[in-house]
Amino acid sequence: MLNQPITVKAALAAFILTALWGGNTPSIKVALEGLPPLALAGVRFTIGALTVLVWVLYERIPLKPKPGEYRLLFFLTILFVLQIYSLHLGTQFTLAAHSGVFVCTAPFFIALLAHYFLPDDRLSVPKIAGMLCSLLGIVIIFAEGFLTSVTDYLIGDAIVLISGFLLGARQIYTKRLTQSMHPAKLLFWQATFSIPIFFALSALLERGQTFYVNRDIALAIAYQGIVIAGFCFIFWTILLRRYNASKLGVFAFVSPISGVAISYWLLSEPITSALIFGVLLVGLGIAITTYPADSKPGFKETPEA
Repeated sequence: MLNQPITVKAALAAFILTALWGGNTPSIKVALEGLPPLALAGVRFTIGALTVLVWVLYERIPLKPKPGEYRLLFFLTILFVLQIYSLHLGTQFTLAAHSGVFVCTAPFFIALLAHYFLPDDRLSVPKIAGMLCSLLGIVIIFAEGFLTSVTDYLIGDAIVLISGFLLGARQIYTKRLTQSMHPAKLLFWQATFSIPIFFALSALLERGQTFYVNRDIALAIAYQGIVIAGFCFIFWTILLRRYNASKLGVFAFVSPISGVAISYWLLSEPITSALIFGVLLVGLGIAITTYPADSKPGFKETPEA
């Protein structure tokens, strides 16, 4: 049965999944100590594609694209490559906590873009209020760098914010494609088609950079490939098949909060008052923006790939 009321178990599962997504940028930060951004993306999504493939084969989901789908998947792949590369590159030049907050601005951009590209998903007063709340949180985090003369992270912050926009655009495009294609099929092919692109660009642009892997880096890559790109997507999709999508979407506010906590615990990154206030505003904005979303059964892509 689709669109069931969310049970306590479903809410707990959604909370755990979104909390795990918060660990994505800290794990990227750790992995970037041994692999440059493009090479990391290639390795990460090789693992992710194989993980999803296991689920696809178990569920017997048809994977072969139809003739007219190759062009659509090509554009999705290009958008995917740009979004992931900007996320990895930006994270390299900022704190993992900052990266986790800025990439989680995707719902802000989804609400804005949906107004123009999805006829049944217009802006409303609550959505605008949520967007302004998130925007204020972003401004506070950026302002901290200027006010304290700690501007080292501003370039990285800006690049990850671009990634948040690209993630929002990718989710809008994905939502249109899922009208005719299974989401697992989309995830598998966008990852599979992107892998040779990531490795080719790495060979071209990252030649001469240091590559090494130790235990921590290997665990960080495994986390991104198996837990984030595989496990989280699979179980989030299962939840979306059964429960109200807009109610589940509210749990996205957990990601930036858990991201800051994990960054502090794993990387000993500082937690300032401005960061805490900014994170809470971004999280509140996500909750406000997402809650009024269309509650019809359907697919809503995971918060973060």
